[in-house]
Amino acid sequence: MATSKLSVLALPHPLILLPASRFTMPVSKEIGETILGLIEESDALPIVAAVPLTNASNSGHEKGEAALSDWGTAARVLRLVKPPARNPRQPYMVSLHGLTRVRLINTSAHKKPSSEDLLQMPVHDVEYPPTEKIPTPESVSKFKQCALKLLDRLAKDSLQQSRKEGYTKIAEMLDDITPARTPWMADVLIGSINGDYSDKLAILSTPDSEGRLQLASEIFIKQTSISEVSKKIANAVDESLSKQQKEYFLRQQLAAIQRELHSLQRSAGTSPVGGGLPSSNSPLGGGLGDGGANGTGGTSATGSELDDDEQHEADDLADLKRRIEAMEPGSEERKMGVREWRRLKRIPPGSVENGVIRSYLEWLTAVPWPNSAPLSTVSSLNATSPDTTSIHPSQSPGSITTSSFLSNARAQLDSDHFGLEKIKKRLIEYLAVVRLKELNAAREEAEEAVISAKDKVSFNTEMSSKDLVVYDKDKTSNQNSAPPFSVSSPSMRQKKRKAVKGPILLFVGPPGTGKTSLGQSIAKALNRPFQRIALGGVRDEAEIRGHRRTYVASGPGLIVQALRKAGRSDVVLLLDEIDKIGQSNFHGDPGAALLEALDPEQNHTFNDHYINVPIDLSQVLFICTANSLDTISAPLLDRCEIIQLSGYTYDEKMHIARRFLLPKQLTSNGLETEHVQITEPALLHVATRYTREAGVRSLERAIGGVVRFKAVEWAEWMEEKDAAGKSKKDYKSVVEEHELEKILGIARWDGEEREREERRGVSYGLVVMGQGEGGVMPVETIALPGTGRLKLTGSLGDVIKESGELALSWVKTYAYELCITNSRSEDPLKFPEPIDIHLHLPAGAQKKDGPSAGVTMICAFVSLLTGACVPAHIAMTGEITLRGRVTPVGGIKEKVLGAHRAQVTKLIIPWANRKDVEHDVAPEIRREMEFVFVKTVQEALEAAFGKSVLTWRSPARAMLLESRL
Repeated sequence: MATSKLSVLALPHPLILLPASRFTMPVSKEIGETILGLIEESDALPIVAAVPLTNASNSGHEKGEAALSDWGTAARVLRLVKPPARNPRQPYMVSLHGLTRVRLINTSAHKKPSSEDLLQMPVHDVEYPPTEKIPTPESVSKFKQCALKLLDRLAKDSLQQSRKEGYTKIAEMLDDITPARTPWMADVLIGSINGDYSDKLAILSTPDSEGRLQLASEIFIKQTSISEVSKKIANAVDESLSKQQKEYFLRQQLAAIQRELHSLQRSAGTSPVGGGLPSSNSPLGGGLGDGGANGTGGTSATGSELDDDEQHEADDLADLKRRIEAMEPGSEERKMGVREWRRLKRIPPGSVENGVIRSYLEWLTAVPWPNSAPLSTVSSLNATSPDTTSIHPSQSPGSITTSSFLSNARAQLDSDHFGLEKIKKRLIEYLAVVRLKELNAAREEAEEAVISAKDKVSFNTEMSSKDLVVYDKDKTSNQNSAPPFSVSSPSMRQKKRKAVKGPILLFVGPPGTGKTSLGQSIAKALNRPFQRIALGGVRDEAEIRGHRRTYVASGPGLIVQALRKAGRSDVVLLLDEIDKIGQSNFHGDPGAALLEALDPEQNHTFNDHYINVPIDLSQVLFICTANSLDTISAPLLDRCEIIQLSGYTYDEKMHIARRFLLPKQLTSNGLETEHVQITEPALLHVATRYTREAGVRSLERAIGGVVRFKAVEWAEWMEEKDAAGKSKKDYKSVVEEHELEKILGIARWDGEEREREERRGVSYGLVVMGQGEGGVMPVETIALPGTGRLKLTGSLGDVIKESGELALSWVKTYAYELCITNSRSEDPLKFPEPIDIHLHLPAGAQKKDGPSAGVTMICAFVSLLTGACVPAHIAMTGEITLRGRVTPVGGIKEKVLGAHRAQVTKLIIPWANRKDVEHDVAPEIRREMEFVFVKTVQEALEAAFGKSVLTWRSPARAMLLESRL
């Protein structure tokens, strides 16, 4: 091969000069002066090596770098035009004529030239290819045939007569050309047509005449196909245009492109790129189009995901169609999807109705239908073996069926919450049932697989032994037109199992007791998605059931929205603050709309007004939360399994503060564990004196205040450190009890519950505060001159007022037996002197009501009239009847916890509430307190005042009288 040295002129992307081609290009001032110097030095027109600069993506170099191609063209400089003197900023214009191919040799040191080097047109060693061989007749014939077809298509598509004549003359020349000149003609034609940059670069890099003709033939075939499709699309668009449709020109063009792509795919016998069903088997008509499933049509590497181009639109429609085809054949949702899809294709894309139908289809396909095929399965039909079993998204292999599932779930609940044993027990029961169901279903599937395998073997044996049968063309064609997979095949569709219906749990308790976070822990233990719906203030039925599609801007309800976000049909759905939902009004009753969703016998066909297709909610685990049951309707309560969450004990609060609250606050405030250490007495003081609640939210805020105070001290200490790492004052990480007043201020609660006194006419009752926490409240009575009336104060309700009158009536009835009066006919409020009794419950700003203060009021009246005092360490609760019975009351656990907080050691509780104490109160609290369970008022008085303290005139007389009416 001949070699020489030529100055290299870099052609910027996408310029390529082929042999026998000419073009004029602008060059910079430096390159223009270099070429001018070459012209002045040479006697004839100079020859340079025109080498294209390949872009970074094609050359494999780092981003931003350019590389010289290995092949270029030896070009003669025909003309160089200087910029005019009046405008020196214009570039030089150089005209080049391609002569022959050249290859750069010894380019290891010049493979990555800088921009400065290219401006100087460096001299490189170049190698000329050998003399071209005469190509074979087959290649020449194929080349001429492809070239003539392309020229004929270009002549037909050209609108200018001169161009048509030019293509005709080239075609005539091509017929008469010799085989030795066909490679030269290939270069001429490739340089003339508007081809791709990569095609021209490939032609330039092919010195072999045989290979060049084959490559040129392929390029001509591709260009002919592109020209035919473009002309066909243009004709189709022109025929459909009218005066009313001109504004939809671009959309019509897009539709024509999609039709051509579908026809090409069908003719090639391949399934669409999106992975959908073939057009002959799909009720939606046609394949899925390009992109979509594999994401090729998504955001490009250089574009933005916000770019609204045609490819994104096509991908969205393809994905929508793929989801419809994934639905179970024959199901209501698929029928609705197919019907709406056909309506969508008939309506012009720019109309309002098109957007409404498309929004509906997006919501319909986004709902996780239980029996739909997984999308990954639908998008990879050809790569899936017929014996492969698909796994439903809700089944994570090795989770529910593993032997450690229950222990892992219990550990998850224990790590997230301290205590709450009753709730954890109920959840473990549910998880155990789910696991057993899954194990049974797996065993049944294994048995069915063994049976089916045996049947298949016997069937094959039977078929092999049969005689020949008559060929049925119709039957065979029907078999050939069958879908590529059977919807009942285990490889394509999950077999429907008898799954466990999700329970409807209702957590009732004070704020801050962990109801909402408990739902999140349940979702983690089950390995399910978690969604929360806030029902507080919801007053429209459509928020639950959805709006009907006839309304403008209609949409589905909150339940369907939660299912779409979760993406699975077995979501853990938390209905938060269900007791604060709006009442019935002209918008409907949202509470009544929940009846269908929360009924295990009905929610498998839940009807959303917008979707208008029955939705199966039987696998959803509903968890409702409420602070009170008073505002929840009876039918709704009947559908829920109520689980009470009472307040935490101080021992539980201390554990929660150590395990959860303090580490959380340290992380939130940028401190480490060694920076803040709160002592046990200090933490207990914070819990008892600075907070009074059933939950732990105020405790967390108080701990946060302590941590922030220490964060300020730590930051100041870090700023004051000198170069030696020492500070003027030392940082103390330990927080003592005596420092809390400086950090948090004066204690909000001064412990008046503990500062009780033993006094005449005073007894202590157990109450439940407004926030759900229990406490001890004194019942104070005094006697003053009057007319025998009873005065009640303290913001009392009607029920508690009746309890006071009932208690006084009982005391008057048994005043003689208690030695208060000297005869049965005397009134203790009028003999020996007329008096009035004033009963008061402190904290008059707080509303008080409820049937649980009868025993406490009787003890206060008896103490006032007899002079005996109730010990300060005794508290009581319970309602009474006129016959002297003590009836059960509610809120026992909260009341016991409040008494324990107030350091009460003895409690008087109705006998009927004994089961509540044994079931709800923690064993460590029961061991620290004495419980006296009473059935009658006499037993309550003896337990309150002690035996032999009260003098009874007729102790043998039964205090419990039965009516004989």
